[in-house]
Formats: sequence, structure tokens, C-alpha cells
Amino acid sequence: MAPTEREKMLAGELYNAADPELQVELRANEAWLVRYNAAAAGTSALRLALLRERLGEVGEGAAIRPPFYCDYGWNIRLGAGVFLNFNCVILDVVPVTIGARTLIGPGVQLLAADHPRDAATRATGLESGRPIHIGADVWIGGGALILPGVTIGDGAVIGAGAVVTRDVPAGATAVGNPARLRG
Repeated sequence: MAPTEREKMLAGELYNAADPELQVELRANEAWLVRYNAAAAGTSALRLALLRERLGEVGEGAAIRPPFYCDYGWNIRLGAGVFLNFNCVILDVVPVTIGARTLIGPGVQLLAADHPRDAATRATGLESGRPIHIGADVWIGGGALILPGVTIGDGAVIGAGAVVTRDVPAGATAVGNPARLRG
């Protein structure tokens, strides 16, 4: 039997995002996001319960300050003590993992969704994704962009506004556009 569009998406293969099953999932997530973002004035316990309702994994003490935006939610895994500040975006068509005690500044975007480089293939509407993995004890400054397929090692620092196009080793600091390792 041929794989479903969801199975292709999760495998990082080209898939049709307009697939009815995926559209149902997107609508369900949009409804959840409305509830989550409306809970801005609620308690941290309420927000944690809402995160656990939708996300793939949520460690103890993890927190996301609304407003927050994501595609599906269930591909996101947060370690214990993870903190995402206001206005973060996670395009989670494939797994996005954030290790324990990682701090993410406002307006950061984790963009696991990708598109074909070939114009003819892109015109078909097919897209794909490449997982993002962020280790433990990482600090990502406000407005940074983390692109598809990037891994950031434990204890790394990503400067505010950096555009991270390549892996960053553990303990390293990366700044700029495109982000480069700082000596």
C-alpha cells in the first residue's frame, strides 16, 4: 500500500500539504492555538496542561509565553525547564526537539518545513521537512531563525537575529546572517 501524505511528511519526503487528512490536523491545531493563546492571562499550570494536550512531549516546568504559533504541535518535544518567549513560531512538519533548560527569546522561528529548490517541482505544491534538534542548556537570542535540518549542540549560544543555516557544535556561539561561529 502506498504511504499516506502524512506518512511521507513525517519521513521528510515530498508530500502534498493540501491533503484532506493534513488539513483536518491543521484546523484542529488552529483551534488549539486559539485556546492556548487566549490563556495568556491564565496560570502557568493551565498553560502547561494545554501544552501537554497538544504537543508531542512536554517536560516538567516547560513554558511557552503566548502568542505562540505552530503547524501541528504533536511533532514538538520540549525538555524540562524549556522556555520560549513571546511570538515564537515552530513549523513542525517533522520533529522539532528542544532539550532541557533551553531558553528561546521572543520572535524566534524554528522552521523545519522546506520547499524544493527546483521551480518546476515547487510549482506542483509539494513540500517536505527536515528535523530540527536543539540540545540542552542552549540560549537562542530574540529574532533568530533556525532553518530546516539544523542541529544545535548542548550549551550553545545563538545570537539575537542570527540566521542559522548549518549545525552548531556543543558549547559554540553563532552570530550573524548567515550565522558563523564566533572564536
